[in-house]
Amino acid sequence: MGLQSRRQSVEHRFQSHGHQGQGAPFVPLTSSAPSQPMTAVYGHVPADLAEVPAASVQCSPLVPGSSVLADMPADGCDGFVMHAPPGTIERRHAMALALRTLKVGAPLTVVAANDKGGTRLADELTAFGCTVDADHRRHHRIARTVRPDRLDGLEDAIAAGAPRLLPDLGLWSQPGLFNWDRIDPGSKLLLERLPRLEGRGADLGCGIGVLARAVMAAGGCKAMALIDIDRRALDMAARNVTGEGVQTVWADVRQPDGLPASLDLVVMNPPFHDAGSEDKTLGTTFITRAAGMLRPGGKLWLVANRHLPYEAALTPLFDPIEPVAQASGFKVYAATRKRAAPRGRREQTTETLARKP
Repeated sequence: MGLQSRRQSVEHRFQSHGHQGQGAPFVPLTSSAPSQPMTAVYGHVPADLAEVPAASVQCSPLVPGSSVLADMPADGCDGFVMHAPPGTIERRHAMALALRTLKVGAPLTVVAANDKGGTRLADELTAFGCTVDADHRRHHRIARTVRPDRLDGLEDAIAAGAPRLLPDLGLWSQPGLFNWDRIDPGSKLLLERLPRLEGRGADLGCGIGVLARAVMAAGGCKAMALIDIDRRALDMAARNVTGEGVQTVWADVRQPDGLPASLDLVVMNPPFHDAGSEDKTLGTTFITRAAGMLRPGGKLWLVANRHLPYEAALTPLFDPIEPVAQASGFKVYAATRKRAAPRGRREQTTETLARKP
């Protein structure tokens, strides 16, 4: 995929071949027939906790190609099922938007783990003016209600979770994003050590675009792909990183399709949590994808928590692997994508493998 491709084409491809995961099949908003009842789902809802109606419109920003909940019409939805976000501001923002889009009397079911906001669901919905029937199962709370005639505090909750410019940073961000109101110490360490980078590049798992902004500001990089699974992060990154050659790609890095290739550089601070739980394989997947995106001899600049064993993932794909810095519990590596082995060596390796029993 070339760096000049527009984000709309990427979104169209994911709408055609999107990955929905658990629950109902993926349906973009535009595919709902006007004469049919329209129901919506936010996130991946475990089937044993709540039933998601077939053909529900997915509107989680973490599902590439999904509809934008904030843009859905008010009073137009016949039912809504939500796997609520863990953060209080983000969760109340999402529930307020869901209530706004529901018709009066339409059902809303909200699910959350007990330790990720589930114990607060009933109180938060009650504060909006809802009458709540709460249940618990498998360390989750399940709150069921219907859209009342009168709602209280909806616009305040929507405004509290909306995008905003952070004056101290000069960056756009939104509650619910990673370290949404500050630059995390790992990224700070990488920014301190980045040289002037040149060529075509990508910020993999870009968040609000902190790393890409610094790379582009240095003036050597002429094209930059901002890649993230979170549509909200990409919206903020597009405001924070501007200029010719900047492209956003809404993609799940765990799926190999749709990512740029033959790049000169990749910068990243890869996540190692998925749905709130530590997942070291997520970071190693980022390393594998970065290698696939780089040309032979292209360079990866990576920052990670010191305890994460990413060296094993780097070694088969990169050489040399240079430790650049280690401080405040983080480590920075500059790793060069391995070049293809000479033809004679490849043939010799193939023959050696063929002789093994």
